[in-house]
Amino acid sequence: MRSRRLASTRNHSYLPPTAQGRGACDRRIGVTDVRWKLRCTTTGREYDGMDARFYSDAGSTLDVVHDLDHVRATVDLGTFDRRLGSKQCVDRSGVWRFRELILPVEESMIVTKPEGATNLYESRWLAGQVGLDALSLKHEGENPTGSFKDRGMTAGVTMAKIRGATRVACASTGNTSASMAAYAAQAGMRAFVFIPEGKIAYGKLAQALAYGAKTIQIAGDFDRALDIVQQVCERENIYLLNSVNPFRVEGQKAIAFELLQDLDWQVPDWIVMPGGNLGNSSAIGKGLMEMLELGWIDRLPRIAVVQAHGANPFFRAFTSGQPLVPVQNAETIATAIRIGNPVSWQKSLRGVEASHGLVTEVTDDEIMDAKALVDAAGIGAEPASCATVAGVRKLVADGTIRSDSHVCGVLTGHLLKDPDAVVHYHRGELEGITSRRANAPVPCEATLDAVRRHLD
Repeated sequence: MRSRRLASTRNHSYLPPTAQGRGACDRRIGVTDVRWKLRCTTTGREYDGMDARFYSDAGSTLDVVHDLDHVRATVDLGTFDRRLGSKQCVDRSGVWRFRELILPVEESMIVTKPEGATNLYESRWLAGQVGLDALSLKHEGENPTGSFKDRGMTAGVTMAKIRGATRVACASTGNTSASMAAYAAQAGMRAFVFIPEGKIAYGKLAQALAYGAKTIQIAGDFDRALDIVQQVCERENIYLLNSVNPFRVEGQKAIAFELLQDLDWQVPDWIVMPGGNLGNSSAIGKGLMEMLELGWIDRLPRIAVVQAHGANPFFRAFTSGQPLVPVQNAETIATAIRIGNPVSWQKSLRGVEASHGLVTEVTDDEIMDAKALVDAAGIGAEPASCATVAGVRKLVADGTIRSDSHVCGVLTGHLLKDPDAVVHYHRGELEGITSRRANAPVPCEATLDAVRRHLD
């Protein structure tokens, strides 16, 4: 695969006060030895690890760069395996179990529920439905608030606590807001959530409200909400917890570590995941590349990122080799990936290219058909998660993935995140979507004979 450097069209005129100097949230509680740096994703320029900024002077996003020589001298894979049997909260966390590669800080500063430790499901029936001999699904919907965002939020809120922040904010299509609200409540912080009006599943909105976040509905899509929240955080000195925050990505890369640990540190052929704002694919790619550099794995699995057809700017850029152009008014039933201008696309591209991976797209009809299969297998997931399985099915059908390949998919959110989509699907009420596995409620008279007629 030819290498590309795609030019971003994101407006980088916003630089938080943290990119221009030390902000009021620049404190170092619980950090005595900073063994990481921040690095510009485009120029490679490095900044102090506790520099309170989210963008480089070039206007690009930042990576957290760890001292891998120190990590290699301090821990090994056996360390992480031994922690599996520990009763300590930080060890039971599927993020902080790997803390030397996440955020090496004093344990008293860590805000954890704990998260992670999600199941890796095997379903031969589902594998057969998508054309594989075997398929493994890492279900991140089993995190405390029902999505993979908890892995990033435990790291992000921990850093907010270290900085002495009392207020945090994010823009969200739903899962980020639910997670941030829960972790902020646990840490005693005031949370502000910015959501696109009328474009968030009620299951997710309910969580943000229940956990006490001040929820502000923005007239516009997610990308507009993200622009607004960045401006607000700049002016009001509120700590931003979207995936532009590099410490969010650090927490989410633990998915890669835990998945490989589930597999006894054996590398699969493929890891497939949905792509919206692309923080998750960025994180997983970064985690895998760090493990390779440490010498803990001998090769990278191929990474496949699956976007919805109506929200596919990364797919378009990757397949054309042209600069990433935002999709205006992105639309898909998979609300969690309904994003037209993904902030982490450059980081995601790095992992895809390093692994000789790819980016593909699927339709809403393919997503909901795959969701029906995932649900029928007794696993269950929200629509965006099932873009993973739809993508696997498509890549097997066109010969990209061989039927005997070792494939692991990432399911990002719980089935109950978007119950309306489930009900509408089974009632055949979704426009443009064929409910091939519809299981609608059956009206029945309240008599034994009437009920028995339905017991087929």
